[in-house]
Amino acid sequence: MFLAALFSVASYSQESDNESKKEKEFDVWSVELNAGQNKAIRPFAPGYFTSDPLKYFNFSDVNHFDIGARYMFSNYFGLKLDVAYDNISNQNNNGSLLFDNDQYRIGVQGVANLGRMLKFESFTSRLGLLAHAGIQVSRYVINDIPGDVSLDEDNGGVMLGLTPQLRITNSIVLTGDFTIINNVRQHLSWDGNYSAEDNNLSGLMYNTSLGLTFYLGSKEKHADWYVAATNDDLKKDIDANKKLIEDIESKMQDTDRDGVPDYLDKESDTPSGVAVNTKGQFIDLNNNGIADELEPNDGKDGANTSLVSKEDAIRVLIEKGYVNVFYDLNKDQPNSGSTNNVYYVIKFLKTYPDAKAKFIGYADVRGNEKDNKELSQRRAKSLYNIVIGSGVDSSRLEILGNGVDTTYPTNTSIGLDLARRVSIILE
Repeated sequence: MFLAALFSVASYSQESDNESKKEKEFDVWSVELNAGQNKAIRPFAPGYFTSDPLKYFNFSDVNHFDIGARYMFSNYFGLKLDVAYDNISNQNNNGSLLFDNDQYRIGVQGVANLGRMLKFESFTSRLGLLAHAGIQVSRYVINDIPGDVSLDEDNGGVMLGLTPQLRITNSIVLTGDFTIINNVRQHLSWDGNYSAEDNNLSGLMYNTSLGLTFYLGSKEKHADWYVAATNDDLKKDIDANKKLIEDIESKMQDTDRDGVPDYLDKESDTPSGVAVNTKGQFIDLNNNGIADELEPNDGKDGANTSLVSKEDAIRVLIEKGYVNVFYDLNKDQPNSGSTNNVYYVIKFLKTYPDAKAKFIGYADVRGNEKDNKELSQRRAKSLYNIVIGSGVDSSRLEILGNGVDTTYPTNTSIGLDLARRVSIILE
């Protein structure tokens, strides 16, 4: 009955069904060795007993030995086969009549991993608890019968117990065990006498032992200690991976859009479109602080070595169309990477008071046509407001919203980034 009830617990949780499908993720076999003491409880003939009735605690010599093999179907349930030897005799000077008998037993039991069912892993990774119950058959041998003759009988019944565990390594576990053994039809008492009054005695014995369990297999953990990842664990992994991706994306940002990510860029404010080296620095052979390709060519081997003012460099920059102001998705204020370009525009218009400029806004392909048209107009307007707020007369400026720009690839993030801009045209 107890065994049937034990296995019926499997229906309490769908989780156990899921785990049984994951048995390949953990080892399933183990070998158990135990030694300890037995205490025969009943039946005894008058004048016979194993322990001293006058003592509250009684400890005998080691008189119980057990070896078993266990197979776990999942990290919740398994099956165990064990064989045991018990010596049943009176303790020295305990007042009992002398007797010395042996019992040899074999048992088949179901095993339930209470440690996993009760979620021990929430507070410890070293302690476990198994419950086991099943049937047993035994041979009881009566020794020291006059005439050098022994008497024996076959018994059978049920057994159940608890096994606390202390994990030493992933392969070795220290165990304690308390098991109750009941023979349902025992003719002889534990002292070896035959009961004339009742030939259907109920034999009861307690076993208490210490032992070692050795796990067999190559997996990292045995079923006793395996805990499947929960939804919370998966969420934590997803969140960790998401943060890692965000960190990578942050490192890969290119503020000045020169093709060198910020974490490698030693000059994160180079003018847009100017060629740079692997460190994000523009080419400046004459060391005058101006990118060579923005300077006039003096005809000597194609090198740009003539000295020009920074104001002229800004003019060349804008006239060649290198200055654009970029925007983040659905935003109408310039992004942080365009701060220098906004500065160049203002500096140029203040340096050349006769110059006029047209601000043409664009959007990427995401969104509907009407919204993109309005967004491109707002972007041009936002740059207009910044420039006139810096002291440039509004009569020198014109704004236009051109809507979606498909000049660049629309299936890449870089192409979409380049489309979200305001271009400056000189007039």
